[in-house]
Amino acid sequence: MTKQKLVLIGNGMAGVRCIEEIIKLEPDMFEIAIFGSEPHPNYDRIQLSKVLQGDTSIKDITINDWEWYEKNQILLYPGETVVSIQADEQFIITSKGRQVQYDKLIIATGSLPIMLPIPGADKEGITAFRDIKDCEKMLEYSKSHKKAAVIGGGLLGLEAARGLLNLGMEVSVIHLGDCLMERQLDKTAGQMLQKELEQQGMNFYLEKQTKEIFGGEKVEGLRFSDGEEIAADLVVMAVGIRPNIQLAKDSGIPVNRGILVNDWLETEVPNVYAVGECAEHREIVYGLVAPLYEQGKVLAKRICGQEASPYTGSTVSTKLKVSGVDVFSAGDIFGNEQVKTMMAYDDYSRTYKKILIKDGKMIGAVLFGDTSEGNRLLALIKKGADILEYTESGKSEQTGGSLVASMADEEIICGCNGVTKGAIVNAIQTQGLTTVEQVKGCTSASRSCGGCKSLVADLLEYTLGDQYNSTEQKEPICSCTTLSRDEVIQEIRDKGLTHTREVMNVLGWETEDGCSKCRPALNYYLGMMNPVRYKDERDSRFVNERLHANIQKDGTYSVVPRMYGGVTNVDELRRIADVAEKYDVPLIKLTGGQRIDLVGVKKEDLPKVWSELDMPSGYAYGKSLRTVKTCVGESFCRFGTQDSITMGIRMEKKFERISTPHKVKMAVSACPRNCAESGIKDLGVVGVDGAWEIYVGGNGGTHLRAGDLFCKVKTQEEVLEMTGAYLQYYRETAHYLERTSKWVERLGLDHIKSVLADKETRDSLNERLDEALSVLNDPWQEAIKSGEIQRELYETVKVPVDMKRGG
Repeated sequence: MTKQKLVLIGNGMAGVRCIEEIIKLEPDMFEIAIFGSEPHPNYDRIQLSKVLQGDTSIKDITINDWEWYEKNQILLYPGETVVSIQADEQFIITSKGRQVQYDKLIIATGSLPIMLPIPGADKEGITAFRDIKDCEKMLEYSKSHKKAAVIGGGLLGLEAARGLLNLGMEVSVIHLGDCLMERQLDKTAGQMLQKELEQQGMNFYLEKQTKEIFGGEKVEGLRFSDGEEIAADLVVMAVGIRPNIQLAKDSGIPVNRGILVNDWLETEVPNVYAVGECAEHREIVYGLVAPLYEQGKVLAKRICGQEASPYTGSTVSTKLKVSGVDVFSAGDIFGNEQVKTMMAYDDYSRTYKKILIKDGKMIGAVLFGDTSEGNRLLALIKKGADILEYTESGKSEQTGGSLVASMADEEIICGCNGVTKGAIVNAIQTQGLTTVEQVKGCTSASRSCGGCKSLVADLLEYTLGDQYNSTEQKEPICSCTTLSRDEVIQEIRDKGLTHTREVMNVLGWETEDGCSKCRPALNYYLGMMNPVRYKDERDSRFVNERLHANIQKDGTYSVVPRMYGGVTNVDELRRIADVAEKYDVPLIKLTGGQRIDLVGVKKEDLPKVWSELDMPSGYAYGKSLRTVKTCVGESFCRFGTQDSITMGIRMEKKFERISTPHKVKMAVSACPRNCAESGIKDLGVVGVDGAWEIYVGGNGGTHLRAGDLFCKVKTQEEVLEMTGAYLQYYRETAHYLERTSKWVERLGLDHIKSVLADKETRDSLNERLDEALSVLNDPWQEAIKSGEIQRELYETVKVPVDMKRGG
């Protein structure tokens, strides 16, 4: 059978998702060609904020790589824009003069960012936040500029602001409304969000209208309509989007705000369809991914000639993590006099829930802080459920009933991809699925934001019953492989693999060179398992660890020498002062870990600075022991019951340089007053009368967590024994980049206690730790002594742009 020619204009999420559905339904029906203006394969635009925030690389957010197009025999034309549609003769013309005939044409041109037409909007230093190019521009700008202003307090603006904060910029958010994200959140949730973000370091200017961007050729600041001014080197406009309809309009395809489509996503021109943010259906243009995917499913069936229900519109919901804060909203969230509300506000845990009810039916909901109920609320709102159905199901949960068991088959589990409970259960039963990853691959549930993974796991347990194996659930270490961390480690052991490329080749990695997630992870696992024989692969480390100094946004570095237990002396201080003066160090900063940070050292000066300091590296850049903070202890403090300084110095000298899955911070306090903050460290030691208490799993960062009391011992030797065994057990069982706080919660404190309760196990762990420590040398001294290292790293090194910075 001769294949029909199908052309897709736009290589974005909505259009390509429709193509995926078509291939699934009729893999041999069409000869497919896709044209995309960007020079990239299809990627997850929602995850761009994570790239900007340094959480992942562009490669990692690619949905369909080049091989996917080849595998499905799709002709992709990246960086080639369609400029004309000749609907009468059914062909398109591209920016390169190419003419391509079609039988069916899908327009998925998405939307364009709105750029405010205000004076000064054409200056250098102004960008939108819409695509990879914008993201790269902000990354580049942050290296040499300090102040950023984001116009727009909606989701996109806040995500851009968070990313710029991570890049070290001072960030101000300007918003016309009186609260953030006013389309998705009510005033209470919006104000809670603002408070959280202010604590993260954002400055807000609400109810402000930007009248002008001033400066010379480059941006210097903003002026508001009330005359107030703020300084800015970079301005990000995130005030909204508009459907990209110019091509359709120029080609005679009827448009309004968007390209007009009926319930089958058909335009008024034969064989021409539109889907996604560019389409207007029943006077609504959608901008969230879930409705666009729903449209794609309907259109795929229509084009393939299969029976399908018409698209009648979507109940819009938002379940998002805004700068690390979980928020959700669905349906009508504002109400009126006829609407009643059910609310719960917890100021202590910073959670908020509001459900809106009209005539006894649920019509909308807002969640802040805890969004675990989001998908269920959305399903109930969609079907106009009676509020009693919700409250009764809550009682069922409290009495041990299963949430997923009470859900109807048509209820949505994955809001991003529109996957219902019935579809997942059917896939589990008919395809023999047993893991979340298999469900993800088969149904797309949890494929996008991943927020529904726990519900998918619950459905597996509910459907499989006794056959469900929770330990079988696995998560690949990255998209380059289907193997989990445990499977990779087992394969390394079984096959005797010795370096990262060998692991990738032997274990069938899907990418030749791996990615920014798996390369550092494999390097760590190999070193952890074979500390004596394994040669550390410098190129697999993040840039800070490779150069043994923290890179700053202006391209200089910070140098933090080791000060054991936070104790120094006049000789060290004099050398630090001399070095700072000689090398014109612009900033000398005392750190929270009781050390001195020399900030702003030029890369080429690093070996000379280290040589003249004549102090060990403080590893302030490493996945390793950072510091052991101490109080002055019993020798000077009238409350001190133990010698905390000696204990801290012994620990720091014992464990320094050891490679760990993530950074590790320790502290020793001489009494329960805890002046060294032992309660919020990865491992904290507290002196009490005649003994030491050891606390584990604390975290003082974004996700604050108090440490758990692990054990109580009498002597310093016992502290070292228990601490060493604990550290080695963490090294051997944690995922790479997993902090001890998360690791303790994953394994369970009782489990870790039970393992380390055995003396023989502790001795064995300490032996392996000592072996790893025995081969470590100070990296600064190695660099000072090696002309090769200096030439390679401190004269000609190039930093890959897609390698995120180490934390």
